[in-house]
Amino acid sequence: MHSPITSASGHCSAAATPAAMTDKARFWNRIARKYANDPIADLAGYERTLQRVQALLSTQHEVLEIGCGTGTTALRLAPATRRLVATDVAEQMIAIAGEKLASHTLPQLHFRLADADAPVAEQGSYDAVLAFNLLHLVTDLPQALSSAINALKPGGLLISKTPCLNEMNPLIPKLALPLMRAIGKAPPVLCFDAHQLQAAMTEQGLQILTVERHGSKGKDWRVFIVARKPDAPPLAV
Repeated sequence: MHSPITSASGHCSAAATPAAMTDKARFWNRIARKYANDPIADLAGYERTLQRVQALLSTQHEVLEIGCGTGTTALRLAPATRRLVATDVAEQMIAIAGEKLASHTLPQLHFRLADADAPVAEQGSYDAVLAFNLLHLVTDLPQALSSAINALKPGGLLISKTPCLNEMNPLIPKLALPLMRAIGKAPPVLCFDAHQLQAAMTEQGLQILTVERHGSKGKDWRVFIVARKPDAPPLAV
C-alpha cells in the first residue's frame, strides 16, 4: 500500500476550501510577472515533452489545459488542436497569457480563469486534458483528478507532467519548502512520488498508458504520464 500524499509540512492533504483557493490565487497573482520572466530550467526536457504531446494531439481534438500559467505551452500546442481552452486560477497569469496571445494568430486558443480544484468544464467536453507542473500544486489531488476526468470524453486522455517532490533530496520537502512557505516564497505543495501519483490516478478509474522521464540534466524527478479515461463506466457487481 502506498503511503498517503502529504503537504510539504508533512500533513495529509485536506479538501479544498474557498479560503485555500483564494490564498492560492493571491500567491500566483503576486509572482506572475516574475514567473513570466524566469527561464525554463531544462529547455531540452521541455522541448521533448512538447514533441510527445504534439504527437498525441490532433487538429480534430478539443483540448483543455488546467493550470496554464502565462500560456507559453498553450501557445506552442494550440496549432496541433482544433480548439484549446487554457485555464489558470490567477487573473494575472491569464492577463499575461492574453498579452502573449495578442501577438499570435491562433483563433483556436482561448484563455479562461478557472481553478483546477473545482469543476472546470461540462462533462465529456474534451478529447484531452493537459496538466503540466500542476498536480503537486492543487489543494486536493483526488478532487482535481476527478474534475479533469469529468471534463474528458470517454476514451479521452489526461496528459500530465508533474514534479514528484518525494523523489528529491528529503531536506527540500521537509525543511526548505516549509521555510519558503513561511516567508511567502513558495505556495502550498503536495509531496508524492511517481508511484503514488499513478495510484491516485488509477483510484479515479484512469488507465495508465505510459510513464516517462524527459529530463536532460541528471536525475529527473518530473514524471510524464499519459492516462486514459475508459470508454464506458465499469459494470455494477
